[in-house]
Amino acid sequence: MSGRTVVVTGGTRGVGAGIARAFVEAGADVVVCARRPAENPVEGCRFVPLDLRDRPAVAEFFAALPRLDVLVNNAGGTPHRLLTDVDAERHARVVELNLLVPLTATLAAHEHLARARGSVVMIGSVSGGRPSPGSAAYGAAKAGLESLARSMAVEWAPDVRVNTLVVGMVRTESSHLHYGGAEGIAAVSRTVPLGRLAEPSDVGSAAVFLASDAARYVSGASLLVHGGGERPAFLDAATARKED
Repeated sequence: MSGRTVVVTGGTRGVGAGIARAFVEAGADVVVCARRPAENPVEGCRFVPLDLRDRPAVAEFFAALPRLDVLVNNAGGTPHRLLTDVDAERHARVVELNLLVPLTATLAAHEHLARARGSVVMIGSVSGGRPSPGSAAYGAAKAGLESLARSMAVEWAPDVRVNTLVVGMVRTESSHLHYGGAEGIAAVSRTVPLGRLAEPSDVGSAAVFLASDAARYVSGASLLVHGGGERPAFLDAATARKED
């Protein structure tokens, strides 16, 4: 990735920081943007403060870049909220952050990317392909993001490649908020076929692959980064046993 410029949205912590670090290690010039700077910045990255929901500011940010080869739409997330616990406006904000923000950023970056024959990596989620109680709006937005990426890949070919990383559970500094302490994280890890949660570096490596020349014929694809997925619940619930 030497000589290429990469923008990672929300690249200041967690998965985003892991992605930024992977591109730095691959030799890219990396710009991360978020509302607030990182407490522990990734060495080698340039930080630009940006509210990604501010569309004029997003357009101005991308217009000011001298070049852009790769855009990683990582900014997103949601708190745990059952559908009836909050009003529709709160859910709409989740959809905005996880679907409309990537759309806005990618449209603003399109001219740069087409000129460079670059690529877009959307950070999706397994929540977009299965029921997501407590994060239904997030799951719906991630499903839409994957669909958006496939359409972009067709509309913008052959100048820009667009792919999605469908990410499972990742161990970050916030994991305890979702799974509990060390015991909770260990218990959740045992539900993953590979026996552990992903590290941010695992997602970063996959993002670098999709953006690199090694994936030059990959576009409109969804790459699962989930450690083998989830063990079907019925296997543990079933009472039948195989005969000896």
